[in-house]
Amino acid sequence: MTSSHLPGKRATTREHILDSAYALACVGGLEALSIGTLAASVGMSKSGVFAHFGSREELQLAVLKTGGKRFIAKVLLPALEQPGGLPRLRAIVANWFDWVRRYRSGCVLLSASSEYDGREGALREAVQAQQAGWRGELEKAIAQAVRAGDLRADTDASQLAFEIHALMLALHHDGGLFGHDEARRHAAEAFERLWRSWQP
Repeated sequence: MTSSHLPGKRATTREHILDSAYALACVGGLEALSIGTLAASVGMSKSGVFAHFGSREELQLAVLKTGGKRFIAKVLLPALEQPGGLPRLRAIVANWFDWVRRYRSGCVLLSASSEYDGREGALREAVQAQQAGWRGELEKAIAQAVRAGDLRADTDASQLAFEIHALMLALHHDGGLFGHDEARRHAAEAFERLWRSWQP
């Protein structure tokens, strides 16, 4: 193999490591990740993994970033194909429902919020920035729905985004404890009431 191929191979190896790390974090959270555990999972030496991630924290940050990208790709981007307004908001929520079903055994983004909400440091800052960015996307979609006339002119985008997020947290919680199908039915009914409460 020529040296010109090495950067591509390195990137591929890094992605393979991240995939395995993400799967481990879905089960045990970011705090359960370690260079040693990950090395055993991917069949590499600790030094081999360390060459791609200089520290455990760097690995955790990379996994968190990966989770954020996957969430946006599955939840937000497909919804952008819908007209701006309530149809797009509904699509976001429907895609989010599918995300919860897929990761009902463990969501990196959700567990990270619990793991680092009471701490200081780079991981808490990354989680906070990630969550604030997502809340901002929700508020943007809500504002578009207001401009489209689907929601009242006095709609508080920040409040509605909070309520949407709160219902999704309840779906995550109940889906894991009492079964996803029943939790999804309750959440779907709650969202219908929520939409009606903010419509003209």
